[in-house]
Amino acid sequence: MSQLKIFIELTRLTKPIGFMLLFWPCSWGLASAFKLDQNLYLFLIHLILFFLGSVLMRSAGCIVNDIVDKDYDKKVERTKLRPLAAENISVKKSLIYVLILCFFAFLILIQFNFFTIILGLGSMFFAFTYPFMKRITYWPQLFLGLTFNWGIIMGWTSIIPNITTDIFVLYISAIFWTLAYDTIYGAQDMSDDEIIGVKSTSIKFKDNMKLFISASYFMSSIGLIYFFRNYIGLNFLTIFLIFFYLTLIWQIIKFNKNDAINCLNTFKLNNYSGMLLFVTILLKNI
Repeated sequence: MSQLKIFIELTRLTKPIGFMLLFWPCSWGLASAFKLDQNLYLFLIHLILFFLGSVLMRSAGCIVNDIVDKDYDKKVERTKLRPLAAENISVKKSLIYVLILCFFAFLILIQFNFFTIILGLGSMFFAFTYPFMKRITYWPQLFLGLTFNWGIIMGWTSIIPNITTDIFVLYISAIFWTLAYDTIYGAQDMSDDEIIGVKSTSIKFKDNMKLFISASYFMSSIGLIYFFRNYIGLNFLTIFLIFFYLTLIWQIIKFNKNDAINCLNTFKLNNYSGMLLFVTILLKNI
């Protein structure tokens, strides 16, 4: 197997849903801070930088996750052929890739203001401790929510260097969104995870999983209603927000925890959810 192919498999670059779910929260924070009379060029440059940063950090995170989980991955049907689990690459070389990716991510980070740089460096703690959470708690999805949605805060502070109540509410709402979609994702591996002793909300709520997902999406929706409280009415913003809610409702209807392909496809619908919310937040500022 060529080194390029191994690198692509390690970083999951052929599976863009991962870095898009990291990018959309960044775009929400950035769009929340943007005003139509501000510099559109700066907004677009920041959007590109956050996208590139999301790809790099998600790629580095995937490698770290595979290093930590390589012995577990060998025992799970879906992951047993991953490069580290299959011993197609050494841990040492994988760590070199992580350092290179983090270096380029750091070059992107220092393009922002000082406050955002500090927040970005602080997010490294979340990014590189997340893989261990499934060993010690049934709530690794909650920790992922804290990690993946940190970009909301960073996107906002890259334009407005202070944190408001509204942006914090958006962050909490996004955590519930992640809690739900990663529970759907985790349902793929429940049987294997229970055998090897890995924990997740999918396992914790396996008998009431659809209820838990529904409750999480409901809490996310309540937070968004508060966030948009001054803008909801007969307008395009409300229409797009309704479409966003419909994507969540459709996931709940479609989800079947006993069908791994269904779980993956339902999970992937959140890419559209993220895009719709981005457009909705932009409309708020037009």
